[in-house]
Amino acid sequence: MLLLQLNMIRKKVAEMCGRNSEEVKIVASPYRICPLGAHIDHQGGIVSAMTIDKGILLGFVPSYDSQVIIQSGQFEGEVRFRVDEEQLPGNAPKVNDSKEYSSSVEECRWGNYARGAIYALRKKGNNLNQGIIGFISGAEGLDSSGLSSSAAVGVAYLLAFESANKLTISPTENIEYDRLIENEYLGLKNGILDQSAILLSSYGCLTRMNCKTKEHKLVQCPKLSGIHNKETDKRFKILLAFSGLKQALITNPGYNSRVSECREAARILLKASGNEGLEPLLSNVEPEAYEEHKSKLDPNLARRAEHYFSENKRVLKGLEAWATGNLEDFGKLISASGLSSIQNYESGCEPLIQLYEIIVRAPGVYGARFSGAGFRGCCIAFVDADCALDASSYINKEYSKIQPELASQIDPDNMVLICDAGDCARII
Repeated sequence: MLLLQLNMIRKKVAEMCGRNSEEVKIVASPYRICPLGAHIDHQGGIVSAMTIDKGILLGFVPSYDSQVIIQSGQFEGEVRFRVDEEQLPGNAPKVNDSKEYSSSVEECRWGNYARGAIYALRKKGNNLNQGIIGFISGAEGLDSSGLSSSAAVGVAYLLAFESANKLTISPTENIEYDRLIENEYLGLKNGILDQSAILLSSYGCLTRMNCKTKEHKLVQCPKLSGIHNKETDKRFKILLAFSGLKQALITNPGYNSRVSECREAARILLKASGNEGLEPLLSNVEPEAYEEHKSKLDPNLARRAEHYFSENKRVLKGLEAWATGNLEDFGKLISASGLSSIQNYESGCEPLIQLYEIIVRAPGVYGARFSGAGFRGCCIAFVDADCALDASSYINKEYSKIQPELASQIDPDNMVLICDAGDCARII
C-alpha cells in the first residue's frame, strides 16, 4: 500500500513539473501520539511521545527558481508564491481558540504551512533561493484530528525547503523552526511536544522530552529493537479510535484559555512562594511550593495545577514502566492521564469522553486517552497485539450504540485503525 502511494505521488509531481519521476524526493513526516504528558508541554513539563506508521507524505522537486507550487491530495486548489516574498505573521488567518478548526476552513488555509516554513527559515537567517514543486498527502481514510497533523505538515515543508536549498539543519533546530510556524505565523499557543516527537522519535522507543530545558532522551522498551520483526510486532499495537466529530464544539472555552489558566495558576503560586520574578510557568513552581500554597488557587485554577503536577509524576512513572517492559502499568498510567484530562484539565467533549470510557473496557487494552486537545478527533490506546482485532470490533460496536449519528459518518473500516509504532520525519 505504501509503495503504491509513493509511486502515485512521484507520478503526480512528475506531471506537475514535466520531469522524470526518479527526480522526485519524498518527505515522510509521521503523526505523533503522546501516551503520557498531556497538556503540560506548554508549561515546560516532561512529556513522552512516539510516532505511528501513518502520516504526511510530501513529494517534491526543486523548482530551479524562487517559485513554489503545491497541490494537495486532500484539498482543492493550488498554492503559489515565491520564496523571496516576505511572509508576515499578520497575513496568516488565525486558527480558532480550541486548537481545532473545521475542514472547510482548513481547506482555505492549507497553504499557510508552506508560507510559515519560509517565514521560519528566513527569520533564522537562512538564505533561500530555491522553491519547490510539490504534492502533499495525508494518510488515506484517516481523520488526523488530534494526531498533530499540523506539526507533521510544517515539518514536511521545512525538510523539503531545506533539501531544495541544500541547508543542513539539525532536528533540534527544526523543532524551533516549527514552533515559529505554529506560535508566530499561525498564532497558536502550543508547546513543542508535537514537532519534537515527529523529529526525534525512533522506532521502538519512547521519546522523553523536557519541554523546559529542551533536553530529550530515547527510552527503549526491553526486547524491542529498531528492526521490525515478528517478535516486536506481537508485543503491542496502537489503536486509533475515531469519534466522527470533525469540528470543535464552539461552546468549549478552548485550548488557548487552558494555557492562560495554567499561567495564572503559576503566577499566583510563584508570588506566594517568593519567586514572582520567574516566568509564570508551572514548571518554575517547585512541587513543595505547590503543595504548600495550592489552597490559594480558586477551584478552576487548582484543577489545572493539579493536572500539571500529577501528570508530570505519571510521565516519570510511565517511563520507568516502559523501560522495564511493564506494559500493564504503563497502560494504567495512560488511562489515569485520560481521566485527569477530563476531570482536572477539563478537556474533551461528550462523544470523546464516551469513546474513552468504551476503550478502557475493551479486551486487551492496556490504557487509553484522548489524542490531542480532546475537542474532536480520536482516542489512542495501547493494546495487546493478540487482542487488537477483538478490541477494535468491541469499540466499533459499543460506540455505534451510543453515538449512532456520529458513527454513521465514519467508514466502518476506518472507525478503529490498528497501527504500529513509527520512526522520525525523514526524506525517503
